[in-house]
Amino acid sequence: MLKFNLMTAEIELVTRLQNLDSQIGELEKEVAALPRHVAEIEKALDAHTRRVEADRAALTANQKERRRLEDDVKVHEQKISKLRDQMLQAKTNEQYRAFSNEIDFAAREIRKAEDRILDLMSESEALESNLKKAEGDLKKQREHVESEQRRARERTAVDETQLEKLRAERTQAVAKMDRGLVRDYERIRRKWHGNTVVAEALDERCSACQIGIRPQFWQDLKRRDQIMFCESCGRFIYYNPPVSFEHDLATTPPQTA
Repeated sequence: MLKFNLMTAEIELVTRLQNLDSQIGELEKEVAALPRHVAEIEKALDAHTRRVEADRAALTANQKERRRLEDDVKVHEQKISKLRDQMLQAKTNEQYRAFSNEIDFAAREIRKAEDRILDLMSESEALESNLKKAEGDLKKQREHVESEQRRARERTAVDETQLEKLRAERTQAVAKMDRGLVRDYERIRRKWHGNTVVAEALDERCSACQIGIRPQFWQDLKRRDQIMFCESCGRFIYYNPPVSFEHDLATTPPQTA
């Protein structure tokens, strides 16, 4: 009975340590994942910001070209006005034709500039619409990023507090364990990269590796008088006998009226 009680207590300690390590591992993963999550949405925000800047630059370039062309039209119109005044003073047909050709050239340049201005005006409508939408989306995305950054800071603070508590509990749990038991636990934990260290034997199989158990090993395991390891995967393995309905009734105190 003493060996049985000792073995049960040791398995409970190892199981408790495994549960603590599992909780610690999950929290550490979350703490590590939060900055990556924030970095990803910040990267998306940077890309969106660059697109907005590109749209804004395209609209600025459009407006700049329109102003240049409008200035060119004014210059050509002034030139035509001067040429017409000079044409009135032409003394020969050659001078008259020369002035006329220059006026025609300036008029063609005005038409080309005005056609291009119309195209730019049409393009600017789409650019302005795209920019307005992109700026609205950017504002929403900035608010989302700020919210996620705030949530990550708050979540990390909660996780760090919980981690500190769990690590303290782990230290206490290890202090109650035999050194050899701790060494076996850490060895198995390293082997399975922090996954299951303790497995229950069910239907004559290890519940972790699902390999069948030899009959003699199964009988030894059922005695529950020693710490045992799965012969296949090397994990701690234990047998938890079923409790009958009659046993439940026998161990349940009667209800008083």
